[in-house]
Amino acid sequence: MREYLQFFIDGKWVDPVVPATLDVDNPRTEQVSGRIALGSAADVDLAVQAAQRAFPSWSATTREDRLAVLGAILAEYQKRMGDLADAVGEEMGAPPGLAGGPQVNLGIGHLAAAIEALKNFEFEADRGSTRVIKEPIGVCGLITPWNWPLNQIAAKVYPALAAGCTMVLKPSEVAPYSGQIFSEIIDAAGVPAGVYNMIFGDGPGVGSAISSHPGVDMVSFTGSTRAGIEVARNAAPTVKRVSQELGGKSPNIVLDDEAFAKGVAAGVTTMMVNSGQSCNAPSRMLVPNSRMDEAIAIAKEIGASVKVGDLSDAKAIGPVASKVQYDKIQRLIQQGIDAGADLVVGGTGRPDGLDTGYYVKPTVFANVSNDMVIAREEIFGPVLCILGYEDLDEAVEIANDTEYGLAGYVWSADIEKARAVARRIRAGSVAINHAFDINAPFGGYKTSGNGREWGDFGFHEYLEVKAALGYAPTS
Repeated sequence: MREYLQFFIDGKWVDPVVPATLDVDNPRTEQVSGRIALGSAADVDLAVQAAQRAFPSWSATTREDRLAVLGAILAEYQKRMGDLADAVGEEMGAPPGLAGGPQVNLGIGHLAAAIEALKNFEFEADRGSTRVIKEPIGVCGLITPWNWPLNQIAAKVYPALAAGCTMVLKPSEVAPYSGQIFSEIIDAAGVPAGVYNMIFGDGPGVGSAISSHPGVDMVSFTGSTRAGIEVARNAAPTVKRVSQELGGKSPNIVLDDEAFAKGVAAGVTTMMVNSGQSCNAPSRMLVPNSRMDEAIAIAKEIGASVKVGDLSDAKAIGPVASKVQYDKIQRLIQQGIDAGADLVVGGTGRPDGLDTGYYVKPTVFANVSNDMVIAREEIFGPVLCILGYEDLDEAVEIANDTEYGLAGYVWSADIEKARAVARRIRAGSVAINHAFDINAPFGGYKTSGNGREWGDFGFHEYLEVKAALGYAPTS
């Protein structure tokens, strides 16, 4: 039983101002696996004050100073990778292959990317007689979700540190264990007191206090569009910067060529990663109507082969993260059935042999129309919708017919044709043949958010731009 009953504020582990705790479930067992302290606005205020005190000295550090700190974090992170994997396994139910692989390794990947970006990042540049100076924005509130807990913490904390900002982090209360160990890593790395502060809590108690606090200069939030709207509302009276990475319903256009079968198989497989709990999951697969039957046959074979709950299989998927999430997914699967979509594989209920745990059957619907709820609402589970198109113009039209714009996918043997389609998709990132780049900017159009994370693009969210006129020599 884990007990994490303190917060990390001003370089020390401290008790909450008002004692309160929250039980944390293991989604594999549906049993309580630990408890955490639950913060309040009073704890946020103490953390913000600590961050404000630390800001003048940390913001004045050199590039070399910050690189040394990031290097120390890397060394401590590497020591705790096993602990982090165990934590993600307990809090999310992620199988060992996922928890100890992508979940933990993304935390290393973002750190390596931030270190490389910082080495050559241009904080000052001359334009005629004006020097343009990029300065740390100040105290940052960082609010992260549960689905890729270390990835999201890393994508915010590392660039904030590299930019010279101080911060208050609220990890998700659904998956808090990895956030605790991450904070222990920061402590062991010797990050100066007050630069990094961490408070456990829920949205109403801590998230709203962070986003509305007048001492917070910027908020970076990852989560649902609904919650992101509330963050923006809370931040508006103090006119602080708000960077948001929100929901998605990403299209995956599979073109009609010799790579079609491979593309359909890859799309189904990618959709099931992390039990479908990814905001950029390729949840709407678009295939030519003339090849719908072929797509269905491939999707049925791949979907039926996905193992669930097998801890010994590196490719098996685990449960979804909570009962709330499980119930939502079940409701939406039933809505798909009721709407008349063809259920290719999966459906409601738990997979055979798994009577305990928030396990969802890998599910594929075909002949889905884009006006169905399952094609428009973010399901956030292992549920794929296959839609048909007559030509590429219609495919692009369907792809863009969504309130979201986080990601898109194109699969084709013809790279030039794939590039042309990718340009037409209204999304913050478009992956051709499921390419991945940890240095590429990540963020969304429309209600999928604003701002960008990852690599050097993530630095800009934590920087103000100052124009010093007459500063630079004119000859």
